[in-house]
Amino acid sequence: MEFLAISWLEIALAIIVVIAGTVIQSAVGFGLALIAAPVLLLIDRNLVPGPLIAAALFQVIWMGWNERHSINFGYLKAALAGRLIGSPPAAYLMGTISAMVFDLLFASLVLIAVGISLVHTNIRPSSTKVFVATIFSGFMSTISSIGGPPVALVFQNASGSELRGNLAMLFTMGCIVSLIALAAVGRFQLEDLVYSALLILGVIIGVLCSGPFKRLIDRHSARPWLLGLCSLSALTVILRAVFLAGMD
Repeated sequence: MEFLAISWLEIALAIIVVIAGTVIQSAVGFGLALIAAPVLLLIDRNLVPGPLIAAALFQVIWMGWNERHSINFGYLKAALAGRLIGSPPAAYLMGTISAMVFDLLFASLVLIAVGISLVHTNIRPSSTKVFVATIFSGFMSTISSIGGPPVALVFQNASGSELRGNLAMLFTMGCIVSLIALAAVGRFQLEDLVYSALLILGVIIGVLCSGPFKRLIDRHSARPWLLGLCSLSALTVILRAVFLAGMD
């Protein structure tokens, strides 16, 4: 596909990594961006953040519908306020401040939050926690496509269905805000819709393959998986920051 400056092999690799991330997110509630964003960045920078956020939007709408009976819509107002605060500044600052600084700050905050979670095991969601978490989530998702950990940590003690449903609701709203913010500053245009369609194909395949893993999570606590993914996300962005710094 020369008009997109991406080869068929790169397309296949992008779809495969999106399938893997979709399977994880379909079961745990987040993970698509965590798994896919670092690899997509290496394949073609045009695949992130806009197209990946668009593909994630497709998935979370699907997830939200499937888990709609477990959603607490009382958090929506707080989440919208947090996302509106976090996303526009991130879109404006893209390219003006070192991405490495953002990555290292994000990773540090996530690791601190995981450490707090290991000490205080009874963390429960509230409107205030959702508000603060979505500020960080909106900021980091708009910059790097990885915004799941701050919000996921708030719901770490929820059941599998509650975790997936509430995260899907919050991420649906958040993805829309991030895409609008990116479009407003010219970072999500018509060409990005074609890249988005390629990634959405991977999402569709991943959702259809996710049943066994989802049932496994539902039979056990999702918390260990969630904390593990959050820690992995922090380590991933640290490695990405080091890698990009080495390229410079």
